[in-house]
Amino acid sequence: MRKEHGLTQLELSQKLEMSDSFISHVEAPSKRAKYNINHLNKIAEIFNCSPKDFWPDKPL
Repeated sequence: MRKEHGLTQLELSQKLEMSDSFISHVEAPSKRAKYNINHLNKIAEIFNCSPKDFWPDKPL
């Protein structure tokens, strides 16, 4: 979704008011950083969508 909206990792990190490397750490499989519900709420506001859009339809 970040790429679809033309945002860099740095730009999204800044919109979330997180460290400049936050999104790169979340997106890197080798890092432990992950989104929490507060992050997802803020991202939904940024992308004008529902936080539910980030959850799978069925349990994993």
